[in-house]
Amino acid sequence: MSLHGSFIKVHEKLGLSFKNSRELNRIIDGLPAQRPRFKREEIVVAGESYDVHFRDIIECVRALYGDPEFARHLVFLPERHYADADHTKRLYHDMHTGNWWWAVQKSIEKLTPGATVMPIIISSDKTQVTLFGNKAAYPVYVTIGNLPKDIRSKPSQRGQVLLGYLPTAKLEHITNKAARRRTLANLFHACMSRILEPLRKPGVDGMAMTSGDGVTRRVHPILAAFVGDYPEQVLVTGVKSGQCPICQVPHDELGEHCDVEYPLRDINQTLDVLDTADESPTGFLRACEDAGIKPIYAPFWQHLPYADIYLSITPDILHQLFQGLVKHLVSWIKSVYVTAEIDARCRSLPPNHNLRLFLKGITPLSRLTGREHSHICRVLLGLIIDMRLPENLHPGRLVLAVRAMLDFVYLSQYPVHSGDSLNSLQDALRQFHTNKDVFLDLGIRSHFNFPKLHFPQHYRFLIESLGSADNFNTEYTERLHIDFAKDAYRASNHKDEFPQMTLWLERKEKILRHEQYMQWCQLGRPALDVVNPLHAKQDSHVKMTRYPSAKAVSFDHLASAYGARDFRLCLSRFIVRHNDPTCSRAHVEHLAANLRLNFRAVATYHKAKFWESDFPRYRHASDEYDVVHVTPSRFNTRQREVPGRFDTVLVNDGSGGLLGVQGYRIAQIRAIFSIPQREVTRLFPHQDAPRYLVYVEWFSPFRQPEPHHGMYKISRALRDGLRLAAVIPLENIRRSIHLYPSFGRQVPQEWNSSNVLELCEKFFANPFTDRHVYGTMF
Repeated sequence: MSLHGSFIKVHEKLGLSFKNSRELNRIIDGLPAQRPRFKREEIVVAGESYDVHFRDIIECVRALYGDPEFARHLVFLPERHYADADHTKRLYHDMHTGNWWWAVQKSIEKLTPGATVMPIIISSDKTQVTLFGNKAAYPVYVTIGNLPKDIRSKPSQRGQVLLGYLPTAKLEHITNKAARRRTLANLFHACMSRILEPLRKPGVDGMAMTSGDGVTRRVHPILAAFVGDYPEQVLVTGVKSGQCPICQVPHDELGEHCDVEYPLRDINQTLDVLDTADESPTGFLRACEDAGIKPIYAPFWQHLPYADIYLSITPDILHQLFQGLVKHLVSWIKSVYVTAEIDARCRSLPPNHNLRLFLKGITPLSRLTGREHSHICRVLLGLIIDMRLPENLHPGRLVLAVRAMLDFVYLSQYPVHSGDSLNSLQDALRQFHTNKDVFLDLGIRSHFNFPKLHFPQHYRFLIESLGSADNFNTEYTERLHIDFAKDAYRASNHKDEFPQMTLWLERKEKILRHEQYMQWCQLGRPALDVVNPLHAKQDSHVKMTRYPSAKAVSFDHLASAYGARDFRLCLSRFIVRHNDPTCSRAHVEHLAANLRLNFRAVATYHKAKFWESDFPRYRHASDEYDVVHVTPSRFNTRQREVPGRFDTVLVNDGSGGLLGVQGYRIAQIRAIFSIPQREVTRLFPHQDAPRYLVYVEWFSPFRQPEPHHGMYKISRALRDGLRLAAVIPLENIRRSIHLYPSFGRQVPQEWNSSNVLELCEKFFANPFTDRHVYGTMF
């Protein structure tokens, strides 16, 4: 049978309505489009023409605003949220809780009452689309502040729209570098002016727009935020490189203490200067120089109503903090200490679900991503707390500076802020500036006058104005590049690629829309994965595997392989106490010693998963769970021994709350198990027995945190030289906790990641493994 005949049979058996890709594309092209098509226009700058591919921005935001899937989540008016009934503790999270929306709403209402503000959020960032070579794309994205940030931040929710591709020409034919930079800036603004021009009139007069629930309102689309890294911020605002895009701080004062305030840039003064562009060129250049901006002709925001570009620049957690301050901090530490000692400490940290172990150290790493820098943040303080500085200088100021910077990084990522958390944010920044001169004394730095250190001074103001910083993290843009730039480029033939990329994206959007419609027809309206941070579930729970990892583990094997040496006695004590909580200690010991257990083996579990929804104000952006591992050593397929892993956890003694360490104690889990079901009724005749139990070894209780680094120091709890152990219900465990070993001046050679919990005597509770443990416990 011929290949053609085989294909026909396959086509008939599958019931396909197309025979080849051309027919399939024709069908897709015939599907209704929710979002507008791309168009190409030529933009002429300095006598040269450039192609720009873009969509009608009004139709883009209309599609977002009118999507039925978003209807129940849209916000139409600004709100003030409070943490108390007296309305004294205000909260900031989504855009509608900030001051910007209130101010714009009042300004519009003075002229045209009954307005609905649509905050326009633009983001742009040039990206490479090839691993080798110099092919680049310059995508621009748009979304609206009426959507909750939990929709805007997740590509799967399709809350961001690719607005267009800007030209990526390098203008190498312009030999003068200054002239080339000016032309590139004018090209960017000319393209953005054309793309955003439709916002001008409806921003003032409003336009009728129907939301997904069928209600028509008069909507005013207003540019509210521009998301980008520092080069984009400089390009957008027109300020000179090395200057702050928000305030008028001189360059040689960028590193000053955060209590020094500088006036914000005046948009009206800038607009007055720009109005003189058609007059004397020399006078225009001089006026721009006096105003501290570049001589850009007609920046795209010049004629946008109610827009203040200087106050639209947003915090950037990825580039300003992780790829900025943390990157600098790590390089300074590597310059201060012996790199071999730093790497040895990295290899000796115990594992944790939320921790990446750098078993080869951190000093050999280069070209780190923001995610890798975030993982370094989780171990950084533990590497240096007891290392000596050169010439025996006291490390107190350096440790304080590192702790303060880590505090600022973690506090800035809170999805909900209050006045208290913003005060803590400012205090952390102030603490860093108070102690940062230690790097000058060590000869690591000669000054701190760089923009990424200055910009955090504006975080509080911007959070109060536009909402929490996770509204605008450029990490979301980096993720969008994969779908809207890199994958689209790979789908082209790499020649005249942008028309092919835009067509491929239009077809992909139609397919996704059609798939969404089919799901709606079959299952009803699918619920979007959106969590209100103020009304999320308030209880934590445990999820276990359906079947145990080992069905029957003997008591002797628990002692030898798991380290549960007093398993039988501790289990007997638990049974006695559970049946009679008022029993005295001596009586418990007597009854436990005489309790008869008719079994000599239990089912064990090597993993437990804990949901961290107990305090959603500090929940993770994506990972809302924590995992505890309890695994004995084993041999792999190559007959090599894999060390055992017994994680440390936070145990609630019954009085622990949502915040703080009071009522909690650290323990190391040696076994997670369940009693044979046939014995439960006999052993617990009058009480409901917990389904899952754990054998733990206790650490000492929490006392006062150490003064320099603010961490709690603990050690093994011993009685007569033996470790204190107990059996407790699994539900008493709140989550895992990571411990920094107290290394001393030098790491003992025999220590490694798998044995350090056994060999080390003193530890520090790590508050930086994730945002949940940082915000709730420490």
